[in-house]
Amino acid sequence: MIKIIDIIPQEKGKVKISFDSADDIVLYKSELRSLALEEQMELEEDTYHQIYYEIVGKRVTKRAMHLLEKMDRTEVQLRKKLMESDYPQELVERAIAYVKSYRYIDDERYANTFVRLNQERKSKARIRQDLLSRGVASHLIDNALSEDETDQEVLIAKLLEKKQYDPDTATLKDAQKMYQFLMRRGFLHSEIMHALHKG
Repeated sequence: MIKIIDIIPQEKGKVKISFDSADDIVLYKSELRSLALEEQMELEEDTYHQIYYEIVGKRVTKRAMHLLEKMDRTEVQLRKKLMESDYPQELVERAIAYVKSYRYIDDERYANTFVRLNQERKSKARIRQDLLSRGVASHLIDNALSEDETDQEVLIAKLLEKKQYDPDTATLKDAQKMYQFLMRRGFLHSEIMHALHKG
């Protein structure tokens, strides 16, 4: 038997239910009423598992699908988002396994798309840093970047042209501003200095 220790009201019409020997779960108040759950009540393990997997488990998977409909995410990002909603770790992992099995989540695809969308405005170093911060594995980033044949010097030149920077007429202040701009995009000091003082 599994005993209900606490039922704590939450935001948005939800309650958090704590048990003596099982994972806490969050239900809607309407579900709490329809299941007739009360503090100190003891549940059969089968009943608890039914609530845990059939109600909460399905909700976690639906939430994962909904989050991926809105925008592509890495596995790490999706896990973090689901954990923020107070779902049990086991159910989060099951939901992630489900969406991965249908390739709704795919870090390799994510890395390739991210490189393609950013290769014209960010350095390879910055792209690598951004992908690492999103939890993409290093080898997937290497593979994605190996497809990117963007010349960093040419890319800097394009960015300078877009910003209408002319090394011949630029003031020291202009150069400093442009240096900061390019540093934020992850270019190396030597690459930036070479580009800024050409002419």
